[in-house]
Amino acid sequence: MTLTEIRYLVALDQERHFGRAAEACHVSQPTLSIAVKKLEQSLGTALFERTKKGARPTPLGQQIAAKARDILARTAELDDLVSAGRDQLSGPLAVGTIASVGPYLLPQFIPLLQRLATRMPLSLQESAAGVLAHKLSTGELDVIITTLPFSAPDVVTQPLFDEPMMALLPAGHALAAHRHLDPEKLDPEEVLLMAEGDPWRDQVLNAFPQLGTHRADRPLVQGTTLEMLRHMVASGLGITIMPLAAAQAHFYSQDILVTRPFVDPVPVRTLALSWRASFPRHQAVDVLRQAIQASSAAYWGYATGKEAGGSLLVENKNW
Repeated sequence: MTLTEIRYLVALDQERHFGRAAEACHVSQPTLSIAVKKLEQSLGTALFERTKKGARPTPLGQQIAAKARDILARTAELDDLVSAGRDQLSGPLAVGTIASVGPYLLPQFIPLLQRLATRMPLSLQESAAGVLAHKLSTGELDVIITTLPFSAPDVVTQPLFDEPMMALLPAGHALAAHRHLDPEKLDPEEVLLMAEGDPWRDQVLNAFPQLGTHRADRPLVQGTTLEMLRHMVASGLGITIMPLAAAQAHFYSQDILVTRPFVDPVPVRTLALSWRASFPRHQAVDVLRQAIQASSAAYWGYATGKEAGGSLLVENKNW
């Protein structure tokens, strides 16, 4: 059994589809299919049930896939140890972000990071927090940028800063006449939210519980991305709430859309870095943190003493 076959096995177990697994491994579908079949023949047993819709692991296949993930994680640790022995700021750094962070934070800090670590190219991925946590555990990602609360086994989590939430309004809206908004003045029927199950929707409703009462969500005007919400507000369909970085992204002129902060206590979300506890390139994580904080307008809100579920939480310190 080779490492390549192990990667194919893990990808197929995760995707449950030969085409998607091949795409994730950057190979053709026949290449992956032949390799998995060869592996099954060498083991003398079937690891996957083939169906018209894809592939489903057998009970033994599930057990082997779990062990294969451990092997990939250990292999990634060996690669990291070798890299760390040479130069912690030399070699690629695989970074993952959630969708409500990446498009707005990455353009802010990447130019500075490239100046601080000229020999450390970035590999970037955007996905849901659960997918990022899985890829972190298997070594596919080195560091992820997410929001608290976040918990994963054998992972260190470091808060970056508190990012204020802001209202995004049509320029002619009555609330635009106020310099600061009272959350109690928001009409739940007017506030546009992300669709059910989206983490940003949950964060907004946690910060503004009154928006969750007596809502009559209209499926046709629920957002699937923050940018969709922005365009919906510009179209006059309502108002919305965004994190600071997204709210300040200027895609419309101020005679179309305006932003307004909330009165104290300002509702916030906390951004955080997470990485495997065994990841040896501490300097790479540290320079990433420095670049993010130095480039963010919300860094003023950084606070300590937060909790991150079952994972280890650390404050900013020199390594």
